Amino acid sequence: MTELNIEVAFALPEKQHLINLQVPGGTTISDVLHRREVVAIIGEAPSDNHDVGVWGRVVNREQRVREGDRVEIYRPLMMDPREARRRHAAAGLTMRDEYDA
Repeated sequence: MTELNIEVAFALPEKQHLINLQVPGGTTISDVLHRREVVAIIGEAPSDNHDVGVWGRVVNREQRVREGDRVEIYRPLMMDPREARRRHAAAGLTMRDEYDA
């Protein structure tokens, strides 16, 4: 069976994790998420709260990976971005003000 080279990306606020893996052809995103190397960096298999994507596009976990795919595990948002903008506007700030401080 053909081996595929893929990368798994998961970012925490303080660090980004990148793991290079070789997986057999026919491996699904779900299979990748349950590999011990992935579980080791996240602490558990990613739950349904974690959206997953390939190269920035959200995908179904049953999708099969292809050679060179970058599987990305997204953390749940702490706040809806629209709500964050509303709160900043109500305080007379812009989102840029937060980052320029």
